[in-house]
Amino acid sequence: MSPLPLQSAARDGPLLTARAQGLLCAVGVLLIWAGFLLTSRLSQAQAFTPWDVAALRYAGAFLAALPLLVWRGLPAVPIGRALVLTALAAFIFPIGAYWGFHFAPAAHGAVLLPGLLPFLAAGIWWWAFGEAWGWQRFLSLGLVALGIGLLAGDTFTEHPGAWRGDLLFILGCTSWAIYMALVRRWGISALDVTLVVALLAAPIYLPVWWLALPSNLAAVPGAAILFHTVYQGALSVIVAGFLFTRAVVLLGGPQTSAVTAVVPALVALGAWPLLGETLSWLGWAGVLVVTLGMIAGVAPAARAR
Repeated sequence: MSPLPLQSAARDGPLLTARAQGLLCAVGVLLIWAGFLLTSRLSQAQAFTPWDVAALRYAGAFLAALPLLVWRGLPAVPIGRALVLTALAAFIFPIGAYWGFHFAPAAHGAVLLPGLLPFLAAGIWWWAFGEAWGWQRFLSLGLVALGIGLLAGDTFTEHPGAWRGDLLFILGCTSWAIYMALVRRWGISALDVTLVVALLAAPIYLPVWWLALPSNLAAVPGAAILFHTVYQGALSVIVAGFLFTRAVVLLGGPQTSAVTAVVPALVALGAWPLLGETLSWLGWAGVLVVTLGMIAGVAPAARAR
């Protein structure tokens, strides 16, 4: 089944094809997600509780969504579907990630959050939309699996107690894959679903956090609070959420997730100078193989005559 119908911005000589637009959106998500994983791990060394980082995420996203709300108006999404999408994309995915980084290093999150996504997306797309697997997809997933295995072999044995975080990462990845499929199934636009998630999460979560959840925000410098509010909120929710959903519409879930499969490689590269988490030759081999798998996943499919 083809992706959702696209209202092309320029039918008469478009500057970029729909595929090129989708790939650019996916690359933007790739960069923001890598930063999301690195900054989430960094927050654990800045006295934040995971509940605090989530609060900054929701507050930043809500504030960033208000100008869009004034310009666009209320999103046309039924409240039941809006709550389901918010639970998956705004609560289970990020809170699972924040608590996962409380128990496990950045490399684990990079391997299990975006690394598993291509497999879950391909499986759900096959089951829900009847999208067949060609040889190119098998090749891509095989290379990604090999690369993820090499990265895991390099880093997982050094943190034997991190299995609690690993389970939370798997939960977050699964919730995001289901979110992708529901957006496609329900035909919700990228901007509408981004506004729904940003506008609903803060009013639900922030009162609970303020009244009942442990916080250490008073001990954190103001610059760190501002940074995480902007990055975790405005960038990770509004910008990355819109770009990811738009890429799913233009490319489909499996190809979009094939691009984000390179996130583990980027995080591994960034964690070396920023967090002091180094890689051996095995890890570097995993970075290379995952990158090759991504290229195989997004390359134009070969067509028979």
